[in-house]
Amino acid sequence: MNEQNNFLMAVILSLAVLLGWQFFVTEPRLAAERAKRLAEQQAQQNETGQKGELARDMTPSMADDMTPSVAGDAPQLDAAPQSQNAKSAPAQRVDAAFAAAPRLRIETEQISGSIALMGARLDDVVLKAYGANSSQDAPRQRVLQRQGETGHWQAHHGFVAAPGSPVTLPTSQTIWQVEGGDTLSQTSPVTLRHTTPEGVVLRQTISLDDDYMFTIRQSVDNQSDAAIALYPYGQVTRSGRPQTTDLFILHEGPIGFFGKGADEDGEGLVEADYDDLLEDGPVKLNATQGWLGFTDKYWAAALIPPQGTAFTGRFVARIDGTERAGLPVYRSDFLLAGQTLAPGTSLQVSSRLFAGAKTVDLVDAYADAGIARFDLLIDWGWFYFLTKPMFNALHLFYALLGNYGLAILLVTVLIKLAFFPLANRSYETMAKMKKLQPRMLQIREMYKDDRQQQQQELMKIYREEKLNPLAGCLPILIQIPVFFSIYKVLFVTIDMRHQPFFGWIQDLSMPDPTSLFNLFGLLPYDVPGFLLIGVWPVIMGITMFVQMQMNPPPPDPIQARMFQILPIFFTFILAGFPAGLVIYWAWNNFLSLIQQGYIMRRHGVEIELLANLGMRKKTADTTNGSGDDGTGG
Repeated sequence: MNEQNNFLMAVILSLAVLLGWQFFVTEPRLAAERAKRLAEQQAQQNETGQKGELARDMTPSMADDMTPSVAGDAPQLDAAPQSQNAKSAPAQRVDAAFAAAPRLRIETEQISGSIALMGARLDDVVLKAYGANSSQDAPRQRVLQRQGETGHWQAHHGFVAAPGSPVTLPTSQTIWQVEGGDTLSQTSPVTLRHTTPEGVVLRQTISLDDDYMFTIRQSVDNQSDAAIALYPYGQVTRSGRPQTTDLFILHEGPIGFFGKGADEDGEGLVEADYDDLLEDGPVKLNATQGWLGFTDKYWAAALIPPQGTAFTGRFVARIDGTERAGLPVYRSDFLLAGQTLAPGTSLQVSSRLFAGAKTVDLVDAYADAGIARFDLLIDWGWFYFLTKPMFNALHLFYALLGNYGLAILLVTVLIKLAFFPLANRSYETMAKMKKLQPRMLQIREMYKDDRQQQQQELMKIYREEKLNPLAGCLPILIQIPVFFSIYKVLFVTIDMRHQPFFGWIQDLSMPDPTSLFNLFGLLPYDVPGFLLIGVWPVIMGITMFVQMQMNPPPPDPIQARMFQILPIFFTFILAGFPAGLVIYWAWNNFLSLIQQGYIMRRHGVEIELLANLGMRKKTADTTNGSGDDGTGG
């Protein structure tokens, strides 16, 4: 039994150290950093607001439509320094001219917003189906944001001219003309047009599917008298360090998949860090398939170059040096190969932009439709083979039951059934070892001064009874990967966001909002965050404590004390985890109690629950090795 206890303690303590470090060290540090960044961004927003007062005074009816220029330059060519035509105006200037510039409306069943005709960019996308929080009257979630807002997030497509090409391309201050359509919808594309001084006609035809995928078809008609060389590009720009969860199980930031043909694998999935881009410089990759952009926990903006066409993708960061000095600006962009257009010739190129919610079915459908590994936009992690099937199972039962909490309970039952034979053998081993405990205690007492002989005698018993002392730890080992996969699914998938269970649990992806220290809301005061020990964490702790008390305590008093403390420790730790995960653990413990009690009774082993709680005297077989009548406790 000692070997089993040692192994079990090693597993539990390892998990406890990881969870404890995350809860008591990492989380407070990250919370402080997030608060600091939020304060800095608020100060920057206040500064921006002061500079925008003049514009609001001049055009009060356009106060909600203030948009400055695109931040950042177009992608640079390797062959030579970037041509002057590709330079953009200062990103942070919010002036009256821009505020008064026209916009083109976006309206579908899924999104609303507008396109800025100044610069021809997508900088205003609002998701109708998602609120900023769980409140029913919460403002709708905004994905792409105008540069006048803190943390703006916008997309822009265009061309870079090769050095020496005699063409004046539009800048971020150029007003494009609407050539076709007045509202972008899933059935009505729009076309924007700009003619350069040299007579080169550029068009952007923008269409939108039923969800969040924009298609941007760019065309160039060279009606000038000279040949020009142009490189198509697309870019997504963000200003300010976005607020992220900063947890190791989830990537938020620049992301892309860079694949090649059948003969080459390419770089695969690339996940860059905001801070690393500032410190280490740009990341530049070549591919023929894939996508790149920015991802938040639930939202993303991703550029999709033409699949099967060579492109260069980059992640770039810089510190803005204009009016809002010190503000970081991040950009993901792609650059296609250049084409030379003789007078009277034209070219067309199409690319796509995803800007919306990362629902699993949707990104999977886009991947199946030919966007290479677009499903990796959701961070399933290294254990993709566990987390993705876990989500599929939960999603299936949600469709049948209409409640993700009930789906978690049902999936837990099915997992228990799937591993029932293995768990049965484990509990049978534990039951047999419990019956052998008096003999094992006698051996330890007899050879207490001879550790080697003690171990030999114990191993002799194991061989005689055909027991594996580590088999009793299998239920714990099985539970850990299942626990992690449910945690991952609850944490990273938007499908779980704002999903209620029953009663006070209105969001399974968030911690239980009640607290033991104000009697779960009966006392009229709030408690500090670290004391938010809700109802479900308490239930989980009780079930864990009862499960441990069904077995005799370890002979080592230190181990025995640790087993008594662990339920309390895990109650505090798991209180900050998603409620759905705590419900799973409590329900799993309850099912394990039933299973373990049944097996112990079937093998005629006394259940020591009441005795271990001090509510009843222990039976004789725990001290003298006598038989048991099988009546149980």
